Formats: sequence, C-alpha cells, structure tokens
Amino acid sequence: MLEIIKPGVLMCIQDLGRYGYRHLGVTQSGVLDPMSMKIANILLGNPPDTAVLEITVGLSQLCFHQPTNFALTGGDLNARLDDGALTPGWRYFARPGQVLSFASSPSALRAYISVEGGFNLHPVMGSDSTDLQAGFGGLEGKALSAADQLSYKTCSEKQSIGALQPPYLNHIRVLPGPHCKHLKHSTEQLLCSQQWQVSADSNRMGMRLNTSSQFSHQVTINSQAVLPGTIQLPPTGAPIVLLNDCQTTGGYPMIAQVISADLRHFAQLAAGAQISFSLTTQTEARQETQKQQNHLNQLRIALTHRDRSFS
Repeated sequence: MLEIIKPGVLMCIQDLGRYGYRHLGVTQSGVLDPMSMKIANILLGNPPDTAVLEITVGLSQLCFHQPTNFALTGGDLNARLDDGALTPGWRYFARPGQVLSFASSPSALRAYISVEGGFNLHPVMGSDSTDLQAGFGGLEGKALSAADQLSYKTCSEKQSIGALQPPYLNHIRVLPGPHCKHLKHSTEQLLCSQQWQVSADSNRMGMRLNTSSQFSHQVTINSQAVLPGTIQLPPTGAPIVLLNDCQTTGGYPMIAQVISADLRHFAQLAAGAQISFSLTTQTEARQETQKQQNHLNQLRIALTHRDRSFS
C-alpha cells in the first residue's frame, strides 16, 4: 500500500490517456509528459501504459507500506527517500515504512512515480487516467488527498539503475494553424517572431501566454474539434496552448499546432517561464516522434539485458 501523507499542490493518477471518446465530449486526460511515464515503466519492466503518479510542484509526502521497486522520472523536485536524495531517471527500492518526499524547484514543475507491477486500479473507458473536470477515473475521479491509499503488489529488491531522460526545452516547434488567413497574419508573425511568458492562469487544460505585443482581434469561427497542442488565439490576443485536459471543441481561431514530440516540454513550464516557437514540417514532426520511440526502444533493450545479467 502507498499512503498519501501530503498531496502537495496537485497529485493525480494518469496513464497515456483516454482515446476514442472525444466525439462524446470526453477529454483525453493522461500524463503531460508521456516520455517520462514510459521511461519510468521501462525501468520497472512494466507495460508502457501502466498508470503513474503525476506530482505537480512537489511539497508532498508518501509512505510505502510494502516493499517495492519504484521509478522516479520527470523534473527534479528534490525528492528524498527518508534522508537519501533521489535523482530523476532512476529505479529505487523502498522498504515498508520509508517515506518518499518532494520539496520543490524553481526549474521544474512535475515529477512522475511508477511502482513495479503498477497500482491496483479500475479503468474507466479503457484508461486509469483521472479526468479531473468530469470526476472519473484514477482514484474516485479526484486528485489524491491525504490518507488516500493505493494498493500494489509486493516485490523483491532489484538493483538501482538509471536511464537518460531527454532534456526539457523552452523552444517549441509548431505546424501552421488553419485560421491565420482570417487574422491577416501568418503563424510566424503571430507566434514565432517574439518571446512569450507563461501566465499564472494556466493548468492541465491549457497554458496561457503573454507578451508585450499581442494580436487582439474580432474574428469568430464556428466551434470545431480541438486537441492537446492546438494553439488558439482569443480576442484578447493572448494565445492559449491546449493541454491534455482541454475541451473537445473550441470557437477561437487556431493559429498553430504543437508537434506531439514537443508537447512534453509544457509539463515543466511554470508561470513566468519564457518560451519561443518556430515552424516545422509534418515530415520533421514525424521524424521527431520516431526519434523518441527509438530512444525508448534502445532503453528497453539495454535494461532487459542488464536485468537478466543480474538475475
């Protein structure tokens, strides 16, 4: 059993998300950083879609009541197991009674915890992800709170081992959006020609961006489908980057689409962070996705051989 002592700002259960229900108005949900989740699960030999804990900001504590191997990935929120400092991208072993704690960091926003074999959960619409807006999935459809308990199977100790995590960047690659012509500006003019600052008014639904020269407008469009990575431009001229908990339709002009390989960077962008954008092509977007998959494949092969050599 893993007991939540302090949940911090936001701690929730997420997997790779809920697909196939957007036409019914069901959001995708899922981890904001799929690479970190997959690396955590590879370190433990779990299926890649095994649900993890997504910890935002930190300032949280958890207690292990059974022995297990666990993996810590994502940003460095200064995690400790009892008095020992932990490094993201590593597999560790926890004994009963040991406390996993997170402080916080000015340079990171989210960390991920997976346990060997995964948590015992009850999927909803094929996913363990918590839909925080609709209130289902995860543990009773809510963010985790103090005294919540998550069950998992007992495991024997494995050697601690680490994996290289791809860096987080503040430069995001996008594809042109379909409505720039209505705004009489290109995506480059609207988005790529300046630095942007992340607004404090951001969450898992979307990230609002500010800059000194915003493009206010009066253009309206019929509501149409949107998805994580869509960048909308409301009449205020301050863009919104939609993230995993976003609605399924929107009526603001869409000026760009973040390539899927770069969406993970938003997991670590806190209020006040500076970001920039550049245009890319669909070919390069597919190549970057394949590079990430190659990285995961290489890691899986390397760890499989290493664990067998120690068994």
